[in-house]
Amino acid sequence: MADKSFNAFAMAQAQFDNIADLLELDTATRELLRNPLREYTFLIPVRMDDGRVKVFRGFRVQHNDARGPGKGGIRFHPAETIDTVRALSMWMTWKCAVVDIPLGGSKGGVICDPHNLSVHEQERLCRGWVRQLAQVIGPLRDVPAPDVMTSSQHMLWMLDEYEAIRGARFPGLITGKPVGMGGSLGRTEATGFGVVFTLREALKELGIRPGDTIASVQGFGNVARYAIRLYNQIGGKVICVSCCDQKDETSYCFRQKDGIDLDELLDITDRFGGIDKQKASGLGYEILPGEAWIEQDVDILIPAALENQITAENAPRISKRVKVIVEGANGPTTPEADRIIDERNIFLIPDFLANAGGVTCSYFEQVQSNTNLYWEKDEVLGKLDVKMTSAYLAVSQLAHRKKLFMRDAAYVIAVNRVAQACKDRGWV
Repeated sequence: MADKSFNAFAMAQAQFDNIADLLELDTATRELLRNPLREYTFLIPVRMDDGRVKVFRGFRVQHNDARGPGKGGIRFHPAETIDTVRALSMWMTWKCAVVDIPLGGSKGGVICDPHNLSVHEQERLCRGWVRQLAQVIGPLRDVPAPDVMTSSQHMLWMLDEYEAIRGARFPGLITGKPVGMGGSLGRTEATGFGVVFTLREALKELGIRPGDTIASVQGFGNVARYAIRLYNQIGGKVICVSCCDQKDETSYCFRQKDGIDLDELLDITDRFGGIDKQKASGLGYEILPGEAWIEQDVDILIPAALENQITAENAPRISKRVKVIVEGANGPTTPEADRIIDERNIFLIPDFLANAGGVTCSYFEQVQSNTNLYWEKDEVLGKLDVKMTSAYLAVSQLAHRKKLFMRDAAYVIAVNRVAQACKDRGWV
């Protein structure tokens, strides 16, 4: 369960302030980069299936677009807040910069629970979100994408509404669209595969064979599934995964000491990523409390769920065997936990580097949509591998050269690039 006292934006600002001090940024640049350029908060009235009207609150935050159009997903979540969206938009700015793609950072959301909405109600909500923002998003301005509890279908409804308003076709407005409707092959796999591309490089650097490692994964959504699949393909074994049961809003872990069978678990998983406990138990899986993923005796931890998951309270419970943490989620580790991880010499691949495969492939989709020229999956994934590997090596080399924690090295590269773009434009 989320800690209601946790403020993701305060954490994102604290991370930035640390790097601003390191880079000795001037006051104006600090003020410009530690807050969003623009924020939109609005209400979306939706007529429900029973005829009544329900009003939802929506957000879009555009943190910085000095390097290119804003880019960032749209979350549908009952615990969404403007501060969470602010933090995620800031992290998107750094994410695009660290992998050196010409985009800025944005994020959006709606306070809602899709589990309690019919398909038609979700469609009306998507169209209502676009109607509120049609004048401030676009292929050359701000490009949304799917995120937590949104899908390619949601994106297509949003695209259709935008095109109806503008009276023309704009396939580059939004990414994460269905293949065949302007979507890119490889986009589904991209974030999870990107996590493992960076993990592969880290293991190579540490002199560890993937086949000699086992891992524990938090989450069982799209990122976690494809990370597990590629990790298995390079020889690794996952023994534990966690997910949230939407019926009782409680997290559980599913452990199989001989290694989980990904396809077997997918067969008993609902569309929101919840694994059927009774069926899993019948297949021989141990059912453990949700926090147990972090305590497993493994070589690698992959947090691939939500923010604020590795904290000062649970970081001491990480097994002494753990050598690498690769962050598939956004902001899963607090600054206090970072210090514990650094002191224990656990190699950490930070979120906005590790999970940048998604936005990188979104950029590829945007390029394809805007040019109406589409690539084969092998070409997409090949370009993704090159981009992620290049970004990882740049961060790793700076970390070694300046004796920096990997997160700090990634921030130094990203913040430097964005600050320079702001200076070049004459903003500061």
